[in-house]
Amino acid sequence: MSCRLFLFASEQVSQLPISKPRSLSLSLVFSVDSVFRVWVRGEMEKNLAMVVVIALLVLFAADQVSSDASDHRYKEGDPVPLYANKVGPFHNPSETYRYFDLPFCIPDHLKEKKEALGEVLNGDRLVGAPYKLDFRSEKDSEVVCTKKLKKEDVAQFRAAVIKDYYFQMYYDDLPIWGFIGKVDKEGKDPSEYRYYLYKHIHFDIFYNKDRVIEINVRTDPRALVDLTEDKAVDVEFLYTVKWKETNTPFDKRMDKYSQSSSLPHHLEIHWFSIINSCVTVLLLTGFLATILMRVLKNDFVKYAHDEESAEDQEETGWKYIHGDVFRYPKYKSLFAAALGSGTQLFTLTVFIFILALVGVFYPYNRGALFTALVVIYALTSGIAGYIATSFYCQLEGTNWVRNLLLTGCLFCGPLFLMFCFLNTVAIAYNATAALPFGTIVVIVLIWTLVTSPLLVLGGIAGKNSKAEFQAPCRTTKYPREIPPLPWYRGAIPQMAMAGFLPFSAIYIELYYIFASVWGHRIYTIYSILFIVFIILLIVTAFITVALTYFQLAAEDHGWWWRSFLCGGSTGIFIYAYCLYYYYARSDMSGFMQTSFFFGYMACICYGFFLMLGTVGFRAALLFVRHIYQSIKCE
Repeated sequence: MSCRLFLFASEQVSQLPISKPRSLSLSLVFSVDSVFRVWVRGEMEKNLAMVVVIALLVLFAADQVSSDASDHRYKEGDPVPLYANKVGPFHNPSETYRYFDLPFCIPDHLKEKKEALGEVLNGDRLVGAPYKLDFRSEKDSEVVCTKKLKKEDVAQFRAAVIKDYYFQMYYDDLPIWGFIGKVDKEGKDPSEYRYYLYKHIHFDIFYNKDRVIEINVRTDPRALVDLTEDKAVDVEFLYTVKWKETNTPFDKRMDKYSQSSSLPHHLEIHWFSIINSCVTVLLLTGFLATILMRVLKNDFVKYAHDEESAEDQEETGWKYIHGDVFRYPKYKSLFAAALGSGTQLFTLTVFIFILALVGVFYPYNRGALFTALVVIYALTSGIAGYIATSFYCQLEGTNWVRNLLLTGCLFCGPLFLMFCFLNTVAIAYNATAALPFGTIVVIVLIWTLVTSPLLVLGGIAGKNSKAEFQAPCRTTKYPREIPPLPWYRGAIPQMAMAGFLPFSAIYIELYYIFASVWGHRIYTIYSILFIVFIILLIVTAFITVALTYFQLAAEDHGWWWRSFLCGGSTGIFIYAYCLYYYYARSDMSGFMQTSFFFGYMACICYGFFLMLGTVGFRAALLFVRHIYQSIKCE
């Protein structure tokens, strides 16, 4: 059990920071919003400046919060804060409950710690723990309380032991984990299993001068309470505290929690993933350079000398549809809204990578990531409004208000519906994943006071940009009929081909991402993840361009939606990987955990679909404009 607990503790993710910002405060949202509104009224068209302003404000606010944190210095006998966070099944990371939902010893004065927005979204619910661990004050078999467990309490503890429950605490912002009991499986038949509760906890604390450096928790294997039978039992809960001196400096005390992802064998796998992805990129680039560009060059020469033949028509047929290739797509309002939402999500992803690379996120502080996602998404809504409305007006759309509403609801709508369902499930389970009413009000206020106004302002700027769609060829009045095509040139086979290559470039790294988000591993190598993300974008753009060329060569001018769908099809492959991961690589179970996993992963994959679809279409649009600018169109 102690070895298992050590492995568990060395691979945790849900940690809180030390003298670092746990999350960005709500006041940041309104302060940034005020600055942003003033800026928008002055120079609304300068999107690049907006990006720089938002990033600098977020980073500055993070530094400000950091400077106000406690210095974590104590004198002998000083009380050191110890908070109990949550309990839950080890294999179901989303299914967590309040610590005192189990009948542990409750302190006389239960103190709840106020949580920041990101911590609440992460499911943290910190309350004062029943143990007193004063600085450099040793205790031996100190009694926490003597409690008579009723039959219902025994059954509750036994059910928790069967599900492999663990507890999580924070001592001076250092994380502590432990299992509440064990199952003795010496008997072959499950009816012969014995269930035990640990009643004596040992705290081994290391200090350096006046600061706490490390804390380890272990349980006494001899101090057990038998929970096998449904009968009341008297329990005396005990704890022991031992202090030891160490030379580890204070600023290195969190290193042990992030070492697991930097072990040599893990780094080898990550670099193998990058090499695999680079090989994919090189092969695809070589394909485009040796085949596609050679074919295009021959096409340009033939068109310049007007020497086309019937045999060449299928290969070089893209010239014959120059009057239809820039014909506006069907459902152009939805198309423009998808581009706007995809661009916003792409910007959000870039911001998150910037903050991760400069060291804002920590492996023990997922709360900051949730806060950054909420704040940056709200602040970048102006980008979605501008891109969607501007492109919609370029496509000669007239009802830009409806297009703006569609843009605002295209991603947030499904996300909100999924949140309502999953939050209802969490409430039914009485889990900490259920957001309190106050937090829901805060999120609604952010959406109402920040996201919606910036979306409208961006839409107004896009409408007034007066940009025209740059088409090198004039569109004919009547569309050209698309010739019959073989089945493998249909939308679904093309999407399968387009999504497989980008997915093959990232699938190795996906396992570590999933094990971090839906497990207890730590992921700290953001630089490698950023390289994989760049490779993903390159492969998506290249494969979409190649498939667009073959589609045009077959005289199929409906490339607008096809390029978007092909680019975004990687999101479908990622969701298919979710099925494999859930059933083959994880031990998750239960309705709540299953709902959370597939529900939120559906939203994430949908976001990837919009983002990569936008990348694919933009790459295809540049390619199509380039090849038709190189020929003389009548």
